[in-house]
Amino acid sequence: MSRDAAGAVSSKPARGSPKPVELEAIASRVRAIEVVGPSQGVRVRRAVYDHRRLDPPGSGGGDLFCCLVGERNDGHELAGRAVEHGAVALLVEHCVDVMAEVPQVVVGNGRGRPAMAEAACLLEGDPASSLVTVGVTGTNGKTTTTYLVRAILERHGWPTAVVGTLGGPRTTPEAPELQATFRRAVAAGRTAVALEVTSHALAQHRADGYRHDVAVFTNLSQDHLDYHHTMEAYFEAKALLFCEGHARAGVVNGDDRYGRRLLERARIPLSAFSIEEAGSLELGASESRFVLRGEPVHLKLAGELNVRNAVAAAAAARALGIDDATIARGLSEAGPVPGRFEAVANALSLPVLVDYAHTPAGLTEALRTARQAVPGGRVIVVFGAGGDRDHEKRPLMGKAATRLADLVIITSDNPRHEDPLAIIEEVRAGCSGGVEVVVEADRRLAIEVALRRALPGDVVLVAGKGHETTQQVGEDYLPFDDRVAVREIARTVAAEG
Repeated sequence: MSRDAAGAVSSKPARGSPKPVELEAIASRVRAIEVVGPSQGVRVRRAVYDHRRLDPPGSGGGDLFCCLVGERNDGHELAGRAVEHGAVALLVEHCVDVMAEVPQVVVGNGRGRPAMAEAACLLEGDPASSLVTVGVTGTNGKTTTTYLVRAILERHGWPTAVVGTLGGPRTTPEAPELQATFRRAVAAGRTAVALEVTSHALAQHRADGYRHDVAVFTNLSQDHLDYHHTMEAYFEAKALLFCEGHARAGVVNGDDRYGRRLLERARIPLSAFSIEEAGSLELGASESRFVLRGEPVHLKLAGELNVRNAVAAAAAARALGIDDATIARGLSEAGPVPGRFEAVANALSLPVLVDYAHTPAGLTEALRTARQAVPGGRVIVVFGAGGDRDHEKRPLMGKAATRLADLVIITSDNPRHEDPLAIIEEVRAGCSGGVEVVVEADRRLAIEVALRRALPGDVVLVAGKGHETTQQVGEDYLPFDDRVAVREIARTVAAEG
């Protein structure tokens, strides 16, 4: 599929693989101020921002090194090394001195990242124009919503790829990797892509150069203030997705106060969705049932949050013209999402849920879902907070845990470059009430405490890491999977009788 100038969908396929592009065409696409140096006949294959990943030039062309200005490093200082490693041209915000004479595409201060995104789109053949794209943003629910969108679109007959948290080191890849992913999706015969679009990605222009057919806003609550500093700045970053340059239309959670703000200042056609659309709602320990626009839905996901995610996915599909019966069937066919309220079968036959909840609002939703799983039983929660991230949310997570759980075990998450015990103390500072709080910095031992303390009728929630299979300590990524740990510990405890 592709689009004409009016945005209409046609059946003309995009290129399956990129071809080298004349540097002058790139300069035009990125609206360069000037091109300094000999550019005639220079052909480019890829946009690269890491000089260590440059390939030597070949008969068909070479790599364009993009000098990006970051918080810690300035790519202009690496331009000389990039040329030594084979870059045939440079994309710069300002001219740099290099030993060899290579052309420099000058774009002006602050325009390095958006220019790189535009260049990447052109170099990959503008693959998004051949896809139906659904971009999902919000603090919580992005991953599940993209998987639910995929289920609906595939029921509709559109093979769909998902781009997000479960697919790589960055939820939304840098622009060159994102555009290459789109191209591979086209080459593999995909009709659509559902992708998570983070606030970081929007602020850093990773999703520039193409427009989503539908943008989805799930919710907004405190997170990432280490980067955005204020909730207002965080909201404004999310709001970028709902502008003409990023989306043709959008669907927004009308139950969320930030969603209502988006609706009030609509810059593109927007429609609201609400949990109230899910009629006759029944919430179970591992599933939900409801009626959506007259169609029954049996969702194989637990919790009210996932019903909201389902309603969001339905609204996105409806905006694409998909009928209600197909939407309901797609939602009912969707399977569990790894690390999202994932029930872990274990030798103790205990209900154990593993969830990615790593914000105060996310942990609150996860605990409420766990409570629904064991009416009358206790909720035992194991969680921590990530290092090198928003400090302000840590005591709020402690407050949520002691308000909603019966036994709270605070442990280490991904401490990164911080002292795990210092992080734990910040979380603990928010704990209140008469709920027992246990501190165990070793995550495996913390899970063991939870499993040994659990009684028949209790539920254990292990929160924070979800699908992750490593734990970052300093620069090291140590093997650790909450689900594997639960199964191994349960076998050991069961064997002890």
